[in-house]
Amino acid sequence: MSRRLFVLNGPNLNMLGMREPHLYGSETLADIEADCARLAGELGFDLFFAQSNAESELVEWVHEAFRQGASIVINPAAYSFASIALLDALRMLETPIVEVHITNIHARDAVHQHSLISTVSHAVIAGAGPYGYDLAIRAADRLSRDQGG
Repeated sequence: MSRRLFVLNGPNLNMLGMREPHLYGSETLADIEADCARLAGELGFDLFFAQSNAESELVEWVHEAFRQGASIVINPAAYSFASIALLDALRMLETPIVEVHITNIHARDAVHQHSLISTVSHAVIAGAGPYGYDLAIRAADRLSRDQGG
C-alpha cells in the first residue's frame, strides 16, 4: 500500500517558464511535475499534483488530502500571505505539511516575507528554485516516516 502525497500549487504557477524568469527561472510547472512524479515514485508515494488559481479549489484538495491521510507539499504562492481559508483547511491535517517557495520569500519585499501558511507547516523550503520541490518531497517523506506513515 503506497502512501499518498498531494503537491498543490497556487495562483500564477501555471505561468512558470514565462512569468518573471529572472525570479522563477525557465522551468515550467510541467517540468516540475515530471520531477515530482519521478521522485515520489522512488520514495513510494502515490502522487496527486495540481495547480489552481482558485482558492476554493485548493481548499477542496486539502480536504481530500485530509480524507485520504495524505501528506502535503504546497506552494501556496500569493495565498501564502492572504488566505485564511487555506490556512484553516491546512490546520485540520495531522500529516506532514511542507511549504515550498521557488524564491526566497524572506529576501523579498515586505508583502512577500510573512507567510500565514508557515504557521501550520512542519517545514518550509524557500529560495532553492524548482529544486525546492525535491527537497520538500524528501522532507515530507522523512516526516511521514517519523510519524509512522
